[in-house]
Amino acid sequence: MGQLDNKVAVISGGSSGIGLATAQRFVEEGAVVYVTGRREQELTAAAEKVGAIAVRGDTSNPADLDRLYDTVRADGRQIDVVVANAGTAKFAMLEDVTDEHFDLHFNTNVRSTLNTVKKALPLLSDGASIVLVSSVSGSSGTAGYSVYNASKAAVRSFARSWANELKGRKIRVNALSPGIVDTAGIEDALVAAGLDEASRREWKANYASAVPLARWGRPEEQANAILFLASEQSSYITGFELVVDGGATQLGTWS
Repeated sequence: MGQLDNKVAVISGGSSGIGLATAQRFVEEGAVVYVTGRREQELTAAAEKVGAIAVRGDTSNPADLDRLYDTVRADGRQIDVVVANAGTAKFAMLEDVTDEHFDLHFNTNVRSTLNTVKKALPLLSDGASIVLVSSVSGSSGTAGYSVYNASKAAVRSFARSWANELKGRKIRVNALSPGIVDTAGIEDALVAAGLDEASRREWKANYASAVPLARWGRPEEQANAILFLASEQSSYITGFELVVDGGATQLGTWS
């Protein structure tokens, strides 16, 4: 038997990276999994690959979220697990931060997390599990990512407050805070920041050297941690932040 047999899960940002790895892990554990993402072709291919149900949408658009949950409702299902994973990260030093830069991060990382969970509430079964994907950046001061860092700190704060608000329904809410993970999104962010190939290699090597395990994390490792928080293996855990970063923050090497 799988850890999520007969469970229904919704994962935002499921086209690639941590979201896709989590969808695959959940399907392997017996769950019916709905994934959503903005890029239809990429989402459809990813969902077919892992055996999930694709519902294209932008989680920062409330109408798209309504369509996602209407699909679940039309299938006659309740939701047992929500993984709010959609997010974005862009580089900007303080003097270069614009209103557009701020709005991008707080709409995508904060408002969409809020609406993803809020709009799921009518379909959530009692005893459900909610996992919010934050970041170790929410507790760090990485230069050039101040707005991103603040947005992820807000996501971590949501987990505490919502765990308290939803305890009457035995719904657990926890946060996963990954460290540096080898995903296409990281590469895209570095390219967008203007780093050439050599500079990107140097940046990645520097971050790996600051991790006690001396390497970047893999999406599959984050997916395993999300599975733990989603399953009965963590039945006595709520309001918690699980940091999966190769020991960097606990051993004082993260900067």
